[in-house]
Amino acid sequence: MKIISNIGKFAIIAALILGVSSCSDDDDGDFVELETNLVLTATADSELSSLVAALAKAELVATLNGSGPFTVLAPTDAAFTAFLEANNYASINDVPVETLKQVLLNHVIPGEFTAAALKAEGSGYAETASTAGPDGENISIYYDATGDVVFNGGKSNGGGKVTTADIEATNGIIHKVDAVIELPKVTTFAVADARFSTLLTALTDANLVGALQVENGTGNPEAPFTVFAPTNDAFAKLSAVPTGSALTDVLLLHVIEKNNVTSGELTTSTVTSLGGNLAIEIGNTPTVKGEGNAEASAIIITDVQSTNGVIHAIDQVLLPM
Repeated sequence: MKIISNIGKFAIIAALILGVSSCSDDDDGDFVELETNLVLTATADSELSSLVAALAKAELVATLNGSGPFTVLAPTDAAFTAFLEANNYASINDVPVETLKQVLLNHVIPGEFTAAALKAEGSGYAETASTAGPDGENISIYYDATGDVVFNGGKSNGGGKVTTADIEATNGIIHKVDAVIELPKVTTFAVADARFSTLLTALTDANLVGALQVENGTGNPEAPFTVFAPTNDAFAKLSAVPTGSALTDVLLLHVIEKNNVTSGELTTSTVTSLGGNLAIEIGNTPTVKGEGNAEASAIIITDVQSTNGVIHAIDQVLLPM
C-alpha cells in the first residue's frame, strides 16, 4: 500500500535539506555535507514510505530531525497496511493525529541501541518517547533478544520482530520491524515477559485478564492499575499455587485500582489494594508486604509503564490475612 505520493516525499526531503544543510560561510564557497539523518534515511528506503507519511501526518518529522540519538523501530509498508486494515482505517489520513503520534512515539527509544547491544543485554525494558501513560507517563517496551530481536512478545501480542537491523543514520539507528507495535496494556507485559508466565496462567485461571485490559476510567475494578507482579521464582516459593476463590483473593491483593503509582510516588505507608492492606517500606530496597506474609517482598523491577497502569515486579507472592 503506497500512502505517500512522490510530491509529498520530495516536500519532506526539501524541508530536511533546508534544516540540515546550508552553504558554508567560508569564502571558498564549499557546501556543508548533507547529513543523512533518520527521516532522510527512511525517506530513501522503498519499504518505509508509509512510515514517512505517518511521521509527516503526526508532525514528528522535526522530532526525528533532532540531535537524538534515537533508536527507531520502523514498521514496513506491509506492517502499516496490516495496521490500517486491523483498525478499519482506509489510510493514514483517517487515523486521529494524537493516536498516530503516540503510536509512532512508541517506536522511538531515546538513545542508540544496536542489535548487538540488545543481544548482549538479552532481555529487559526500555522507555519509549510515547507519553500515552496515565498523567503523561512514558510508555515502556519489552525486548527479548535471546534469539530474534522481538519487542512486546511479537505480532501475536501486539508487538513486532526486527527484520532488518542496524540501519545507521547521523542521529540514531533504525531497525525495521514486521508490525506496528500497539500501545501496551498491563497484560501485554505479562504475556511478553517470560518471567511472568506463572502469573499469566494464574490470571487466566481466575478470569482476570480481561479485567486488566480496560481503558482508564472504565471497568470494575477501574483502571489505571498499580500491579505488584510476582515473578515465576516468587510463585515457586509457595508450597502450592492457590486455586479457585483463594487464587482470586491472592491475585486481587496485588492490584491497586484507580491509581498509577510510580516508584517515585511510593512512600512508607499502608495502602489498600483490591484484596486488602499492603505495607510498603521505602529503604535501600523498597518492599511490600501482605498481612499474611511473614516477610516482606522486595520490589525488584519498577515502573514498567503501560497505557492503563504500571507494574512493579516482586520476589514473593503477597498473601492476605
